[in-house]
Amino acid sequence: MSARRRLHLNAFLMEAGHHEAAWRLPRSSPRADFDLRHWIELAQLAESATFDSLFLADGPALIGTGEFRPPGQLEPLILLTALSQATSRIGLIATVSTTYNEPYNLARRLASVDHVSEGRAGWNIVTSAGADEAANFGRDDRPGHAERYARADEFLEVAKALWDSWEAGAVIADRTTGRYADPARLHRLGHQGRYFKVAGPLNVERPPQGYPLLVQAGSSEDGKDFAARHAEAVFTAHTTYERAAAFYADIKARTRAAGRDPNGLIVLPGIVPYIGSTEEEARALAREFDELRIPEYGLRQLAAVFETEPSVFELDELLPDSILARPKLEGSQSRSDLIIDLAVRERLTVRQIISRLGGGRGHFESVGTPEQIADTIIAWFEGGAADGFNIMAPALPSGLAAFAEHVLPILRGKGLFREEYEGTTLREHYGLQVPANQFHG
Repeated sequence: MSARRRLHLNAFLMEAGHHEAAWRLPRSSPRADFDLRHWIELAQLAESATFDSLFLADGPALIGTGEFRPPGQLEPLILLTALSQATSRIGLIATVSTTYNEPYNLARRLASVDHVSEGRAGWNIVTSAGADEAANFGRDDRPGHAERYARADEFLEVAKALWDSWEAGAVIADRTTGRYADPARLHRLGHQGRYFKVAGPLNVERPPQGYPLLVQAGSSEDGKDFAARHAEAVFTAHTTYERAAAFYADIKARTRAAGRDPNGLIVLPGIVPYIGSTEEEARALAREFDELRIPEYGLRQLAAVFETEPSVFELDELLPDSILARPKLEGSQSRSDLIIDLAVRERLTVRQIISRLGGGRGHFESVGTPEQIADTIIAWFEGGAADGFNIMAPALPSGLAAFAEHVLPILRGKGLFREEYEGTTLREHYGLQVPANQFHG
């Protein structure tokens, strides 16, 4: 009999919490974003709960204008390096863009984090949808959607070759003969492609995991095809079980069509849990967050998704026809579709839409008792909509602590989540193998 399938849980960390007003709570720190002690506390909390991994989102631009929400972020690979020294088992995943980096430098940094953490690094691969990010790199606008993914494909080809460029046994370190390495096992790439020209080899030995765990977070058609070719985990957003199940079936089928084992792709939708000892207590918690929102901020964020101006929207009206017509966007295509589908399905006004997006930006919100939250997770997991979840606490650390204290024991009691770590690397936590070295090391 095969072993029972187990949940994978990732702690998605974001300064004071995922709700846009979390920093305003009396029990939150408005300066959590640059407080290393705060991030260490979160990492150690997630590790004590035996989460597979933690995740830091990132983008090379301010979040909004800075007027209504903390807009800054520590550089995630530097922060992960610090967290790696304050933890010993939990996986460490960060977002880094293929559009505004070069393969050699990024492959080197990611390999270094994997070495420093002893095999716990993961890379959430994004192509950067925002025009404001492009402006920080001397561009009038971001490259087109299809071009960004074409560049990302070649970027991954080069990065994988660089990580493979040191074969096993390349380092001899023979004091007697004076030979440190075998040059025949250090491989030049000589890569010349459409976007990159890279000689190689990398100046960092192959990472402990072979490659950092490769994660992808786009759900557009280009994003799903990219994930099917490259990703080992997918972060995704859905507002209903039906949408999540359809995505799950689709991405697994695309992975199989790409010649890969679908079980080698871990699908992790986001869930924003508002947890109370009673359902009414949980609803009161959700209302507390909602009452602290600034509608102007939500309106600006909605306009940014649809690449338009806030003046296009009327707070107490439905989405305008120009938006419902689904104009072609160069940015976040899957997120715009999700918002339109939610608005149409529930006939939401703009004011109601931005309220619904305030906690998780389109990720599933679950409000209830620990048993109700656990039941939702189990239903999605056993019903073919998820291999696990991105846990997106509305406030941090309190929401993550509540999940660990009250929801995890229920999942463990049903044999769905580990009691303790069994492996030491992120790939071991996710049940994934070290990739074979293409240079036959």
